[in-house]
Amino acid sequence: MSDTPFGFGLPPEEPEDGDEGKKKDQQSGGGQGPANPFGFGGLPGAGGFGGPGADNPFAAMFGSLNPSDLGAAFQQLGQMLSYEGGPVNWDMAKQIARQTVAQGAPNGTKDASVGAAERRAVEEAVRLADLWLDDATSLPSGSASAVAWSRAEWVEATLPAWRELVDPVAERVGAAMGDVLPEEMQAMAGPLIGMMRSMGGAMFGTQIGQAVGVLAGEVVGSTDIGLPLGPARKAALLPANVEAFGKDLGVPQEEVRLYLALREAAHQRLFAHVPWLRSHLFGAVDGYARGIKVDTAKLEDVVGQFDPQNPEQLQDALQQGMFQPEDTPEQKAALARLETALALVEGWVDAVVHAAAKPRLGSADALRETLRRRRATGGPAEQTFATLIGLELRPRRLRDASRLWASLTDARGVDGRDGLWAHPDMLPTATDLDDPDGFVHREQLDFSELDKMLGEAAGGGHDEPDLRKKDDDETKGDDTE
Repeated sequence: MSDTPFGFGLPPEEPEDGDEGKKKDQQSGGGQGPANPFGFGGLPGAGGFGGPGADNPFAAMFGSLNPSDLGAAFQQLGQMLSYEGGPVNWDMAKQIARQTVAQGAPNGTKDASVGAAERRAVEEAVRLADLWLDDATSLPSGSASAVAWSRAEWVEATLPAWRELVDPVAERVGAAMGDVLPEEMQAMAGPLIGMMRSMGGAMFGTQIGQAVGVLAGEVVGSTDIGLPLGPARKAALLPANVEAFGKDLGVPQEEVRLYLALREAAHQRLFAHVPWLRSHLFGAVDGYARGIKVDTAKLEDVVGQFDPQNPEQLQDALQQGMFQPEDTPEQKAALARLETALALVEGWVDAVVHAAAKPRLGSADALRETLRRRRATGGPAEQTFATLIGLELRPRRLRDASRLWASLTDARGVDGRDGLWAHPDMLPTATDLDDPDGFVHREQLDFSELDKMLGEAAGGGHDEPDLRKKDDDETKGDDTE
């Protein structure tokens, strides 16, 4: 029996042998059996696994299915079906993600351990980025350390955050699986329901592992999607992906690394010094996810026709039209809150980084536009959210938010702009993104009057100040009896 959970492990020789190792495996009979005996279909956009059955996300689990391997393969399938954990089989997700990373990114680059020179380059880039950001924002440095990750290290570091993001949706699907049978049949169908939930956990684990593994081949840091996926106060860059990102831009690699370090360091400042922001964003994702309904009619069809020997039916249902946002005012508001919150974070980072880079990097404009186009054409953030929680971001919100933050800087200065992060109620809304000038020039709330009222109330015996308007003549406020 394999020492790795569910058999998802790379053979020890694969990192050294690479493609040659795969050829040896095929020549030894790996491709002689049925190409897809279990009928597991591939996941869209997930890339290939190499060798026969390259579109099969379970190829890593079942190996090449030589006759001598069939017993172990069925044993591993039994382990999958006996899973009794939460709504997602996260052990499987981790193994699938690492296997996907090991097969290389869509651009053909392979993962590799980060060398000492690359680590020093990342540390120096983040250190310089923090110095430049001191002039562009009032928020102090949020990076206690700078790290250079391989893609596999990115997977390991970000899985806890993915779990927090994905579990709410998976819980709804898992509950729906137990509810599609009539109540009088559920007692008799207990084993079937348990098997369906185990299979659902495995299918979610496969889907998430594929998505995270593919994303690991594209992201350049820990905050590409606007959320803090890595450990707090740890600015991270992936040298292999940074190099691939800048390969055809005609920009010196040092400038590319520095610009991406500016973005990573700016995100770290925001999340470190706005203590409510992380829970606000993750709460918005959770609120949106809990408003998603499962197409129970489709699920009923799947359960009614479920064939344990043909489990890709459940796989297809999980991927095609299973998630539908509730068409209610509450769900629309949840979606607007989430889109706006993510846009405000990304827009602030875009504006601050541009202010820091523009006077110092000749390539600042080109790099900024490249990143914007990457998001507008459905980059890794949009694709991953759509795959994992059924959410598609609207890239135009990012440009709107960036313009709003830049206008706020011109009108109120850096301190006035960054001061809006003091409380979520002070931030612009979705309506404000449609009318940024209106928000920028709107009269700011005068909290000094509220503080004065509270102080007088505590002292007692004073008239309540009139808060309906701000008195321009501050001396009149001292004449109150």
